[in-house]
Amino acid sequence: MITIVFADRATEKRALAFLLGRFSGRVTKSGEHLVPEAALEALAQENIPFTVKGRATYEQQVAALRGAAADQEK
Repeated sequence: MITIVFADRATEKRALAFLLGRFSGRVTKSGEHLVPEAALEALAQENIPFTVKGRATYEQQVAALRGAAADQEK
């Protein structure tokens, strides 16, 4: 998984609309997106700008999963 961010909310919404149903991923509380490497090429082909922050650490991936699980329990 790769950590990416978008420059603004409009771009983020456009990207999420495109990614939804095509790729799995997570959004962290800090607003970073964890996506598979294949999603990067797809976003680039759709001319959706993003910034790569780097490979997601194991801790980031687990925290994103825990956050999703905690939200479901509420």
